[in-house]
Amino acid sequence: MCGDKIRRMVHQVGMGLVFSLGTTPAVWGMDVIKVDGSSTVYPLTEAVVEEFQTVHRGARVTIGVSGTGGGFKKFCHKETHMSGASRPIKQEEIASCSENGVRYIELPIAYDGLAVITHPQNDWAKTMTVGELKRLWEPAAQAKIMRWNQIRSGWPEKEINLLGPGADSGTFDYFTEAIVGRARSSRGDFTSSEDDNVIVQGVATDKYALGYLGLPYYEENKDRLQLMGIDKGKGPILPSRKTVQTGIYPLSRPLFIYVSLAALDNPTVLALTQFYLDKSPTLPAEVGYIALSKNVQTQVVKRFKKRQTGSLYRGGGQAGKSLEVLLGTVATLDK
Repeated sequence: MCGDKIRRMVHQVGMGLVFSLGTTPAVWGMDVIKVDGSSTVYPLTEAVVEEFQTVHRGARVTIGVSGTGGGFKKFCHKETHMSGASRPIKQEEIASCSENGVRYIELPIAYDGLAVITHPQNDWAKTMTVGELKRLWEPAAQAKIMRWNQIRSGWPEKEINLLGPGADSGTFDYFTEAIVGRARSSRGDFTSSEDDNVIVQGVATDKYALGYLGLPYYEENKDRLQLMGIDKGKGPILPSRKTVQTGIYPLSRPLFIYVSLAALDNPTVLALTQFYLDKSPTLPAEVGYIALSKNVQTQVVKRFKKRQTGSLYRGGGQAGKSLEVLLGTVATLDK
């Protein structure tokens, strides 16, 4: 399921996707529900909307892919009802929403692990430390750290061709925060794209390339890519359901939807949001993501029922902040 969705996404980026089935029943009205935001969250939102349509035939939903930052720009200017995000809302975005009278509910809906990827013929860099990745990606590396052997002695004296998400991507924000230490702090001399498939193709066709993207895009293309273990000081760790859900993997992160409080007066928006939460225990795995623990899911549903507005992160960064702690619950790993 994930593969078909991701491949279709290439043709839908920039123009959005409209779901409309059957004749619109009177109960749903004729309004089009507008969703935009993260390309990482997109496959999950698309899966939710497709299933929603089978239950509520006639409800009309458009899904755009402007990136997390681009999605928040539209959301805070009342151009959309819901926004997918691969990072929490930033302080300047909070301010923009406030200026425009947009109150919102922040709802974590799944976990994702960022995958650091290389070409399958790369037989030297099976793992890297967080320090080595920082030395490679920090702004000071630009035009200076250009070859593999500058990262570790004994690696090839070949140029590293770097690929990563564009500046509007929440994946870019999170990776730079987790690896470099400050969100959006990165060297600029790399191939960037809001389309993760461009990153996949670039790494899959270049023995000396290195890139990073959301884990489902690796899973969909794992026969063409190689996954790197990340070492934060206690040995290299690969992303898996257990290591991501518990936060052991250094590049684990929650994914979010943000819903306009005012938009919940629309019965379609209300039903779609509730449907999204109802499906969050099962659908993430179908599109390559990892479900929240049961305790966290319970707290997120309570947050929605109470119409609790604002961000758990208060406009700050995401790296190192546990959902379990922020939601005031001790989560258990689901079996």
